[in-house]
Amino acid sequence: MKQIKRAAPVEQAVSEPEISAYQRALRDRLLAAPVVLAPAPWRPVFEYAYGVPVGGLLGIGFASHPESGHDLVMAVSHDGHGLFDAVTGQKIARDRDPDSEDSTPDAAADLTCPGLGPIAGSRVHIAGFFGGGLHTTTGDGWTLEAVTPAWPNDRVLLSTDGGLPHSGPLGEQWWHIFHSTYSELRAFGFSPSGETIAVATSSDVSLWTRHPEHSNDSIAQR
Repeated sequence: MKQIKRAAPVEQAVSEPEISAYQRALRDRLLAAPVVLAPAPWRPVFEYAYGVPVGGLLGIGFASHPESGHDLVMAVSHDGHGLFDAVTGQKIARDRDPDSEDSTPDAAADLTCPGLGPIAGSRVHIAGFFGGGLHTTTGDGWTLEAVTPAWPNDRVLLSTDGGLPHSGPLGEQWWHIFHSTYSELRAFGFSPSGETIAVATSSDVSLWTRHPEHSNDSIAQR
């Protein structure tokens, strides 16, 4: 009599557990939080609500100006490299056609690209599409985090209460400062000095500064 092989039992898919009432309440609170201005001493560097447009942006990195000491933000995109003064918002250097071996950070083991303008001769760590990261805390207690209560739109939160779950009211110890509703979040974080906040998406860069010499009168135009 011919033997019939029995098929192995099909494993049942394990369903995800339902979120708890606590998780649901936290998600609802994040969804309900509108975008607000960052608190003093933080001020926006660019006048445009979503910073400065950078088409095809891949990532950003920080450096320091060798003369002024200002934080600098290097933006790497499909259209080349750009360097911004994070206090004035000025674009101080541009390379539209970088060498192919240095055009994107994934060509280097440490995710760096060559500096330009006043930081030529150095290399800048770039965080974004290819990986890497920026500082998410400062020495004096500020914290940045990205949350996604409604995927795929990321929200960037600034806080002084140590991060989630943010039990206090919005605007007291935590602030929803950026909502990426139209582009992919590439990177967010503080400069090593703790004087600059940067948020980069696939289409723009937004900056905030608390540099003492910066005033609202010098906010860069779009």
